Amino acid sequence: MIKIKTISIVAISMLLMTACENELDQTPPVELESSALTNFDGVLNAAYYYHTGVVTPQAVMGEFRADNITFDDEPPYPDFHKYNSDLGGLAISEIFFRPFYSNLYKSILSANNVIDNSDDATQVAEAQFLRGLSYFKLVLAFGDVTLNLSPSPDSSDLTLLTRQPAADIYTTVIIPDLTNAIAGLDNSGLGSGRASKIAAQSLLGKVYMFLNDFPNAKIALENAVNAASGAGVSLEPDFANVVIDESSEIIFATQISSSISNSAGGTIFSGWFQGGDTKADEQNITLSLIEAFDANSTAGGGTDLREALTIDVEARKGVKYLGGLDQDFIELRLSDVILMYAEALNETNSPASTVLPLLDPIRTRAGLTSLTGTASSQTDVRAAIAQERRLELALEGHRWFDLVRTGTVDTTMGQTIDSNYYVFPIPPSEVLASGGVITQNPGY
Repeated sequence: MIKIKTISIVAISMLLMTACENELDQTPPVELESSALTNFDGVLNAAYYYHTGVVTPQAVMGEFRADNITFDDEPPYPDFHKYNSDLGGLAISEIFFRPFYSNLYKSILSANNVIDNSDDATQVAEAQFLRGLSYFKLVLAFGDVTLNLSPSPDSSDLTLLTRQPAADIYTTVIIPDLTNAIAGLDNSGLGSGRASKIAAQSLLGKVYMFLNDFPNAKIALENAVNAASGAGVSLEPDFANVVIDESSEIIFATQISSSISNSAGGTIFSGWFQGGDTKADEQNITLSLIEAFDANSTAGGGTDLREALTIDVEARKGVKYLGGLDQDFIELRLSDVILMYAEALNETNSPASTVLPLLDPIRTRAGLTSLTGTASSQTDVRAAIAQERRLELALEGHRWFDLVRTGTVDTTMGQTIDSNYYVFPIPPSEVLASGGVITQNPGY
């Protein structure tokens, strides 16, 4: 089936937003105003496309801020492991936080256009998925954010830029959008890289996990796990294949193509993990991650096969991604969903005898023995799942966000970190362009 990345997206170049003072002060060119459009394919493709400029900063924030990989202190770019105001500087913001922020709002604006104006119910549901995904990423990175649900916001009304509480973004947009996407989508889009019902179920479950709403997370994730086989989603037998574009366990990925420039530019995420950017340490994999793999091998009755397929221990570089400039960024895959489901079951007091067997297929693939019978308390099972998530999903952009979600930042990082630095700085250029209506996060 033809993937989005192989489609000629000429319409995207026509839909690139005009120059503006801030990222919400954007409208398509006059000839492409929503009132003149009858076909929204290009607008919807644009909503997908803008995520290509999001995934590299997303991956760097998720891994280099945590304990898996290190960021070189290369002036004027500060070390991601310094939990102070340094990340609020203009230089680092312009290459990381502004592309992340601006491209998500561009995706949202395109999605709003489709949701408000398209007569195609499937297009609307896809756009709702993408808008929910975009706002979820914004809230994880920045906390409170500006809310815009209009395809044509009034650029003269700066009050629209006022940041809204993250809790309201979840209840007003993210959860309703994903719920509507579940109702409006089937799984026919899986083979073409588009949003699908199982992707919306999985993402909704993940959203509830970040809200610590484990009963609702359990329902959504159970629906996704149960739907996997019928949707043609299954665990890859060989861990070497879990992140290739053709992986059978991919539920949703942002597709990257060397033939279409991404919407941010610069070194793509896979290059960062391989030490291919000067701001990444030449030996950037932490000893902590290496030791975690080794300890898992010892405890698991064999060699954790994932280690050699994720990192080069001697060179201390990532080797998980082999797709070069065409490497897709996996947003959701089945292992991730299974591990979240196991966690939700544990947090809703399911017994270890029910929870731990869910990890068996993942561990068997890694060459490890079952954990069944090795832990019984909720605390021990929680720790086992957290360890499995770290190693299974290493270098996939989850780690920092998982630590924040589970309240284990200080314990894991071995220091007391001000919670102001659990989130990242709003791009200073956005604060300035709004005349201060958009406020900066405390500490930055």
